[in-house]
Amino acid sequence: MSIVESTRSVTGGVDTHLDQHVAAALDGAGALLGVESFPATPAGYQDLHEWLTRFGEIVSVGVEGTGAYGVGLARFLHGASVKVIEVDRPNRQVRRRHGKSDPLDAVEAARAALSGRASGVAKTADGDVEAIRVLLVAKRSARAGRTKALTQIRHLGFCAPDALRDQLRDVPVAALGAQVAALRPRPGGDVVTHGTKVALQVLGRRVLALDDELDLLDPLLEGLVTAAAPQLLDLHGVGPDTAAALLVAAGDNAERIRTEAAWANLCGVAPLQASSGRTTRHRLNRGGNRQANHALWRIVITRMSTDPRTRTYVQRRLDEGLSKPEIIRVLKRYVAREVWRHLPR
Repeated sequence: MSIVESTRSVTGGVDTHLDQHVAAALDGAGALLGVESFPATPAGYQDLHEWLTRFGEIVSVGVEGTGAYGVGLARFLHGASVKVIEVDRPNRQVRRRHGKSDPLDAVEAARAALSGRASGVAKTADGDVEAIRVLLVAKRSARAGRTKALTQIRHLGFCAPDALRDQLRDVPVAALGAQVAALRPRPGGDVVTHGTKVALQVLGRRVLALDDELDLLDPLLEGLVTAAAPQLLDLHGVGPDTAAALLVAAGDNAERIRTEAAWANLCGVAPLQASSGRTTRHRLNRGGNRQANHALWRIVITRMSTDPRTRTYVQRRLDEGLSKPEIIRVLKRYVAREVWRHLPR
């Protein structure tokens, strides 16, 4: 009688870095099969995948930093139909007991994926949502830079010589950048006036340049959001920026979020247990994706002022004794459930 040997199941773990990744392989029982380093290049990703397959059939690979140094490897493994698990770095207690090294971190990542301690499927980062994410980075930077430059213009105007201060006194914020960019400082007069005009002119031109950047980014973002999730934009209080933040939190493979409760937890709107003994209570969840949490807050605030159903609900809960912050937290949980049904899958 012949005995057919079953294929060994293999779980991988990878500690990612800028120039090289360290991989570890475990069998189904958690025994260490090997540790190896690979360059952080497409050829290195291929070699890492082939190295893991030599030990048996790959069940999953736990990867640290799937949104940073490990994003390229995660994309490659997703393309090779390998389940990629997002692994947080080992906690400090583990590192105090066992020390810190790249091979140890790789083994710990594999053990986290094998045991189920880490179970979240990593984002694929290969579609419209990833394009939205990178454009959002540029837009937020431009918006923050514009706000900072306008604030500096306003403060310089407060401290400017009287003639220049009077010139800028009643200029609205929307026109302030263009107003100071049009200044023509001429040397030879008062040195403070000349220096202030030069500073204001530079900041004004910066504001105008950032306005041009925002004018370029806004239609690109709106087009991508409409293509990725048009049904999300149909919800009351959801605009392109809000929808973009929610889509980025979900990722291109939003089906990885299997339940609306998991989505609420990802957004930080699921209350956490804080019970002990005979006391049963919950506490505010301060974790989760803070950008998605803020997007839900904006939807709730918009609905509280423009949606009749929400205003009726708020008044009823106020009559029951709840505070405004408590009502907002409850509404964010309801909105998260509604949004989850409209995420692209």
